[in-house]
This record gives sequence, structure tokens and C-alpha cells, in this order.
Amino acid sequence: MEITLQKIYNKSEWKKCINQCDSFDFYHTYDYHILSKSEGETPLLLKYTEKNITIAIPLLVREISGTIYKDATSVYGYAGPISKDLPYDFDNSNFKKCLITYFKKNNFVSVFSRLNPFIPGQCRAIIDIGTIYNQGKVVNIKINKDIETQRQLFQRRLKTHINKAKRHCSIRKVSTDEDLNIFMEIYHENMDRVQAKKAYYFSESYFQKIAKSDDFETIILLATDNKTSSVIAGCQFIITNGIVQYHLSGAKNDFLHLMPTKLLIDEMRIIATKRGLNFFNLGGGLGGKDNDSLFNFKSSFSKDFKNFNLWKLIVNQDIYDSLVEKNDITLKSDYFPLYRANVDINVNL
Repeated sequence: MEITLQKIYNKSEWKKCINQCDSFDFYHTYDYHILSKSEGETPLLLKYTEKNITIAIPLLVREISGTIYKDATSVYGYAGPISKDLPYDFDNSNFKKCLITYFKKNNFVSVFSRLNPFIPGQCRAIIDIGTIYNQGKVVNIKINKDIETQRQLFQRRLKTHINKAKRHCSIRKVSTDEDLNIFMEIYHENMDRVQAKKAYYFSESYFQKIAKSDDFETIILLATDNKTSSVIAGCQFIITNGIVQYHLSGAKNDFLHLMPTKLLIDEMRIIATKRGLNFFNLGGGLGGKDNDSLFNFKSSFSKDFKNFNLWKLIVNQDIYDSLVEKNDITLKSDYFPLYRANVDINVNL
């Protein structure tokens, strides 16, 4: 039986591989990895084949400063392994052996990935390879139901807010560079208001490239105040293989009372339903929590919750422990890998 593990770094091979898989999301694409990588990070797609089975894991590889070692993490969002023809009774012992051998041979200390609640078979592929942790839940709007049935499941207060926004706002799609710049400015104003970490202040190039990528479809909706004719809010949604992801959004401070973001999400829900798409992921709370105000806002649209899992693998426990000690990390934290806790937290302030 032939078993192979291929390292893929270029777009054409990457795209070919994920297109052969049974399902994937925009978080798995080459373009999103290029857009998401920080300085010193290298996008890598590991493609494992065994008989007719394929498993592909997208990662961002990072050198560990001052050492011969490296580790891997995932892009912001919901990534994890994707697969082709993965049986329900899959024996992953060969996959595990192949993967661990590769990581050890190439001096990886740890591997981390956020998993995707809408991709089947992820946990089956990596079971007993490291640990899978439940971080919380995400909110899915059941767009396979008819539009009115979906709305009946909204919280009563949400319906009131959407009706109010409808009376005061009009909606249009972003279609020009000027519209895109307006959305970017509103998004950054929103990040200022919530005192977001540095990592969430995406560049102008990021907004332009994500809007024009041929790896996935981007829809940005803008809400305009009917009285002043000014754009007051925007939401960016990304569609791949029947999955809609609520990616970025923002509203101007002076118009928050109109709740325009709720209206924009509702409009995308209607568009997605009419197009016959399968899932509409609003995401979870801050840091994957499901008990904060952000999660409460999203769950007012739906009570169809999906588990959001994290994959954590320590390849070399001795080196992992020594790096924690070397970096003088004494805090008790779920942060992974723990030896990067101080550096990553400081960078994101």
C-alpha cells in the first residue's frame, strides 16, 4: 500500500488539492493563507494519501526565534483538516505515524489549528493525534429552512431592531473601490471603539485582495442612512462551497442606535437562502466563548449551535517544556503553545 505525504507551497497545487476534497471553506484556500500570514510565517499544505483517501492540513509554519525549532498554527478563523473519501471507520494509525514522523524530522515542537464546525470528518482524521478541545460554540442560521420560518425563530427584540433599521436604512452591495474604502474606514472605526488588538487592524491591501480573490466569493453589504444618505455600516461575508461566513463588520458610532448590522446580517440571510446555500456561520463570542455579549447578539438570530474545537499537538514535550521555562512563563493559561504566550499577547496589544 502506497502512502505519501506531500508538502505544497504554490497556489496551483494547493488549489488542485483542496478542490479534490469533499468539502472545504475559504479558510483552507491559498489566497486566505497568503493574506493571513504574518512576517516570518510560511503557508504550508500537507497532503496525505493512502489508497483512495486524501487528508490535507493547511498550516502557517513559524520559526522559533533563537533555536533550530519551529511550530505551526492555523489562520484566523475555522481551518483544520479536509479530506476525500474518508470512511466513517477510518483507521488513522498510518496517518498519525506519517504525520508525527514528518513533524519530528523537521524539528516541529507543536502544532495548533482551529477546526471548522461545517467540515465533516475533521475529528475522525486527527483523533488521538494530540488533543481536541471544545472551545465553545458558534451560531449557524438554518438557511435550509424557508425565509419566514427562519425569522420566526428570531428573538422578539431582534425582530423589532431589524424593523426599525429597515425604516431608516437602505442596503446596497459594494461594487467600487470607493465603496470598499468606505467599508474599511467604518471597520477601523469599529475596531477603535471596541479597543481591538493590533492584529485585527487589517491593511488596505488585505481588504482589496480578499474582495478580488478567485479562491472564494466575497459579498460586502453597506447600510445607508436614508435621512443623510451617508453609509453608516458594512458587513463582509465570504461564500465557499455553500458555506457563508460572517467575516468582518462595522458601524459608525453615531448610528449604533439604528442597529444597522442586524439589518445587514438579515439581508445576507435572505440572499443566502434564495441562492440555496447550506450554512450561515455567524461565529461565536470573543476568543470562542459562548457566554458573552457578542455571542448573545449572534444567538438572537438562531439557536442552532455547533461545537467549535481546537486541535493541539505537542510533538516534542521536552523542548516544549524547556521553551516555556526559557521564556519565563509562569502563568496558568490555556494559551497554546504556552511558550509563545508573552510574545503573542504583546504583539496583539
